[in-house]
Amino acid sequence: VVSIAAPGNDDLSFSADTGLGECLVIAKKLEPSEEPSERIHFVSLGQRPQGFAHSDAIARTIIGSDYTRRIEDGPYGGTPLIVGNEQMGELLAAPSYKNGDDWSEVRLADYSLAQTAYALAHSQLWLPGSATAHELNVVPLHQVGTRGYYHMNIADNDRSGPFTKGPPSQTATYPCLWNHDAQQETRLVCSPDSQLRVRQGMEAKAAAVWNTASRSHQNLDFRFNSQPLAVAFTTQASVGGRAWPNIGFQDPRFDYVFSLWGNSTLGLLVFWWHSNRQVAGRGAITISKAESLPVLDLRTLSDEQLETAREIFEEFRDKELMPAYLADADPNRALLDRRVVCDLLGFDESVYEGVRRLAAKWCAEPSVHGGKARPKGAVFAP
Repeated sequence: VVSIAAPGNDDLSFSADTGLGECLVIAKKLEPSEEPSERIHFVSLGQRPQGFAHSDAIARTIIGSDYTRRIEDGPYGGTPLIVGNEQMGELLAAPSYKNGDDWSEVRLADYSLAQTAYALAHSQLWLPGSATAHELNVVPLHQVGTRGYYHMNIADNDRSGPFTKGPPSQTATYPCLWNHDAQQETRLVCSPDSQLRVRQGMEAKAAAVWNTASRSHQNLDFRFNSQPLAVAFTTQASVGGRAWPNIGFQDPRFDYVFSLWGNSTLGLLVFWWHSNRQVAGRGAITISKAESLPVLDLRTLSDEQLETAREIFEEFRDKELMPAYLADADPNRALLDRRVVCDLLGFDESVYEGVRRLAAKWCAEPSVHGGKARPKGAVFAP
């Protein structure tokens, strides 16, 4: 599976006029007696091949590789593809998923991020520069929380939803966080941007929808190069809309941990890894895909850790965060990483330093910054 890790939409495709991310899939049709391969080889190029001769040279380099680094081998990167004196990309082998997982290994410039994300999804915190992994309990989101309704089943134009949507109100009976507003979403705590009104004759259905209202909201359409938050928190329970479906937890203390985890570098990494990166600087998931998003297993935290999470949340609720693609340069994001990694999860300073190194690698990914220039003075914040 060959893809291109370029920063701009026009450079992500093999054809000249597509303007969207493409991948080239090379496969063999099996005979009835043949078993499918247990592994897939992923190639991520830094740019579109410059003609037939260039393509041929890259293909020969791929075929001639003596060894292919595996995604399970740890965060050491893929096998470099060298043509002449220039590295054209990396090669990585990964399991042939049979449970519906997406091919998250496409379109990466640095495969050590894939190896870290893969390990994290399998409950191992294995950071670039570290020879060993640490145990960290991570599970799919549906095991610890419950997602709300699809937005078209809440309020839409064809009247199948039980609500109509209107402007926000401080006295709204049914507040809602529906749309994105990057200027208003720079802190962990966000205000509902709409209110819902019950349609006549649909009171019972409206009550069922409102029963899923919560304080936690998961970003579905994350523009890494303009939006700061992967998870938004509302002080009062509210319904989540198109951009921010709500995530409910049985224990209200989990809301604080979920917000801290989701907006730390580790939370940003797993969202990016889990998302569709077809458009430059943007990662999207569907509401059903959110159910399998890898998250910290909140059930394994002690009462002391949950109280620590609440204290950290109160410390950060009014702190401004930069857009996610500047996570490496954001002093508040760096402080959030320290508080989550060291004070909440109990790791030492070396692990924190590894997470900050991870932030720098992630922010350098073309699919994260999308070619957007960094502001002057945005330098690494240790």
